[in-house]
Amino acid sequence: MIIMHLFKQILEVLGLIIVLFSIIPLIKNDYWIFRVFEYPRLQKLIVNVAIVICFASLFPLETTQDIVFLVITGLNAAYLLYNILPFTFLAKKKLLKAASIDPDNSFSIISSNVFQDNKNTEGCMQMLEKYDPDLILLLETDQFWHDGIAALKEKYPYQVLIPLENTYGMMLYSRLKLINPQVRYLVDPEIPSIKTQVQLASGKILDLYCVHPTPPVPGENSYSTERDKELLLVAKEVKADKKPCIVVGDLNDVAWSYTTELFSKISGLLDPRIGRGFYNTFHAQHVLLRFPLDHVFCSTDFKFISLKRLENFNSDHFPILIKLQYERNADLEQDEPEADAEDIELANEKIKKETAS
Repeated sequence: MIIMHLFKQILEVLGLIIVLFSIIPLIKNDYWIFRVFEYPRLQKLIVNVAIVICFASLFPLETTQDIVFLVITGLNAAYLLYNILPFTFLAKKKLLKAASIDPDNSFSIISSNVFQDNKNTEGCMQMLEKYDPDLILLLETDQFWHDGIAALKEKYPYQVLIPLENTYGMMLYSRLKLINPQVRYLVDPEIPSIKTQVQLASGKILDLYCVHPTPPVPGENSYSTERDKELLLVAKEVKADKKPCIVVGDLNDVAWSYTTELFSKISGLLDPRIGRGFYNTFHAQHVLLRFPLDHVFCSTDFKFISLKRLENFNSDHFPILIKLQYERNADLEQDEPEADAEDIELANEKIKKETAS
């Protein structure tokens, strides 16, 4: 009896903690404590459901307090489920699958955060050789990585190489022609991003943005201000250009966060994971703590061919491989995300906000 009573109290405390961790991200504050609890939404759901099942099956609802607890945790589970459903097969796919393959307008991209302290360049090269993508984006690349993967230059004649020692190095390799590639520092003079045009075999030209903003975590950046500002600056630029466009990289944000959703609405770009799965890429070494941090967004000018999380080569991120196809009338078949007045106001506030210190 004492053990069961203690177990009931533990369930109640855990349940209230999970509810609190679900409420905190609703506060749209840039401080890390309000943003970090957005990440483990699936983990919160699993724990929440387990609490509801255990409480309902083991303990009779004898008091109003018991009923209120079960209702609150049940509603919280429903809320968490609602937020992750778009990233399951139960949801409608936003990016439609290509009916047939057009080799001249189809292409593949591998994006991989290599983890700067990881020295397994050979494993990375083997992975890239196996999947043979048209474009490669490698992040957290320092001079060691620059030298260790130098052989890629033979196969990929177009390159934008920014080796850095601050974990924000970035290297783009392409067998497709890159036109007017630019290295930009949109928010922080030490955090680069890449904008370039890419010419497909058909001659069609698309815009490619490669990004890796800082995460809102203690010791790195206590606020999400810089991350949000960089992503939204890119989003507004994409929207204004109205060209076929792809944004790829480690966004240091989960797919279901309000800032990622805001990015999608402001840019008008589609998330190919919606209706297909989570494709968790981080943390590769901890099965229970995995989140979708590495992203590829594309405009409605493209159709989906495939998306795959690849094998790890001692990094803390899994690489991700996507294959897309440009189609002239694809934008007539797919709905572009739209921002309302409140979304636009919030985005403008974030862009104008001074970087927190």
